[in-house]
Amino acid sequence: MTKCTTPLWQKYNSGIIPVIPDIKCKSPGEGDLLAGRNPVAYAKSLAEAGAPVISVVTESEHYGGSVELLRQIAEAVPVPILRKDFIKTSEQLEETAQSGASGVLLISSILEKDQLRKLIDEAISLGLEPLVETHNEEEINDVKEFQLSFLGINNRNILEWEMDNGTVNTTEKLAQSVSQNALVLSESSIMSAEDVVRAIAAGAHAVLVGTAILKAKDPVAMYKVLSVPRG
Repeated sequence: MTKCTTPLWQKYNSGIIPVIPDIKCKSPGEGDLLAGRNPVAYAKSLAEAGAPVISVVTESEHYGGSVELLRQIAEAVPVPILRKDFIKTSEQLEETAQSGASGVLLISSILEKDQLRKLIDEAISLGLEPLVETHNEEEINDVKEFQLSFLGINNRNILEWEMDNGTVNTTEKLAQSVSQNALVLSESSIMSAEDVVRAIAAGAHAVLVGTAILKAKDPVAMYKVLSVPRG
């Protein structure tokens, strides 16, 4: 199975900033985000627009997702799928792999270090590429020993259900602290091409964008607006 970072590096090295669209049915801060659209058709349209990876939020209570939705999108699109959820168990990793995902989010702020290490190893053994998410310098320092291929910087605080007013400033503060050869992904609070450029200038290699694309009148056009050439 193709790693998530493989097409991201390819796009980055070709001179285009890689944008991962994040598919979430709703959010605590924004309410209903799909507005009656079919999420599978939505994912297909973004893959056809050039998305190198599609992210699918499977958490049900706050974000309206499901593992079944993950499976349907993985079957429908030809690009790697990243599962986003509050993963804490081996069973969740196994269902992720069985659903056809290529990558899985592991959030450092909700996991003890030994638990995170175990889940990273288990994910890799199942053929999943772990995206380890951080939100502050302490978390980045804690994961340096893991030799990660994929590291996320969440501009918002996931422990507050992303209700805080995060900005790309978080990526600007933290990206230079990453000392390993990981692909650095700036997540959340990216609302414009200017935000994308700021994140990359700070040291990120790719961005993950959910709400700005989901709420756009024409999501495909918005996706293309955000996929700007790398300066």
